[in-house]
Amino acid sequence: MITSLPVLDLSQLDAGEEAAARFRDELRRVTHEVGFFYLVGHGIDSSLIARALDVSRRFFELPEEDKLAIENVKSAQFRGYTRVGGELTHGDVDWREQIDLGVDREPIEPGEGVPDYWRLEGRNLYPEALPELKEVFDRWNEELSALSLRLLRTWAVSLGAPADAFDDAFAERPFSAIKIVRYPGKSGNAPEQGVGAHRDGGVLTLLLVEPGKGGLQVEHEGEWIEAPALEDAFVVNIGEMLELATNGYLKATLHRVVSPPVGEDRISIPFFFSPALDTAMPRIDLPEELAREARGLSVDPTNSPILEVYGENALRYRLRAHPNVAEVHHSDLLLARTRT
Repeated sequence: MITSLPVLDLSQLDAGEEAAARFRDELRRVTHEVGFFYLVGHGIDSSLIARALDVSRRFFELPEEDKLAIENVKSAQFRGYTRVGGELTHGDVDWREQIDLGVDREPIEPGEGVPDYWRLEGRNLYPEALPELKEVFDRWNEELSALSLRLLRTWAVSLGAPADAFDDAFAERPFSAIKIVRYPGKSGNAPEQGVGAHRDGGVLTLLLVEPGKGGLQVEHEGEWIEAPALEDAFVVNIGEMLELATNGYLKATLHRVVSPPVGEDRISIPFFFSPALDTAMPRIDLPEELAREARGLSVDPTNSPILEVYGENALRYRLRAHPNVAEVHHSDLLLARTRT
């Protein structure tokens, strides 16, 4: 039983073939056994990390009217600001406020023969009072997408596949997303839910947590491991689509966030690396010795099964997590789902 998350140093990939081979082996082992790790040596400049945290905190310090000007009920794509208590995980209220950002594209009109998940394509909502936020997070998306693709290619090689085995899924219309989150303190004598236990639905997640803060907990062998912030490190975890691609050899792990104590708060910025909405993730043909250890997909009795096409999973999650937005913009989908 481990008591803390492993730490992996990505710079080892550039330290000669022997060091790179060790890194690949460790990456494969850790994400097979735990599904979570700290990543250092990642090459994201510390000044960009500091700017991202600073502009995030300044957004949450804006007057309420400035935040509500971009409230997510104004977005059919579930983008923009969510008030405290405005998102659900498995039907329970998450105690956080946040901004949801995606890839800025022209919306796709619903219509006959157009899959419902294309409704998620569209524009971000940005605060007029803080134009720097768009600049910082456009760059954040660009740099973390490149970092994520490098990790994904490293996983492919570690699993006996060509380095570009996953590239096609991200070549044209990747659907990565960013949450900028503030957890206000709610926990007193007993811990309170910041975010309920869940697995991420995309391919992988890179999470930045404000220095000196805790609250993230990762499930391992029936116990919850604390995962406090590590300076200039990302917490990386596997999403369900990568578990699907490896028949469960790589592990999408349950995790949750406990609310900070009353009088404190916490900023965190998860980046979700995900393929195009119409993508069925490529399956890896594992070598025999690895295939024997593939567990199949995680079974979560409180959740629906993983669907083959990523967009179907993404739409299902958003309809469930943000019923207020769904009622305003997608009442037809809710009605259709109640009939089935």
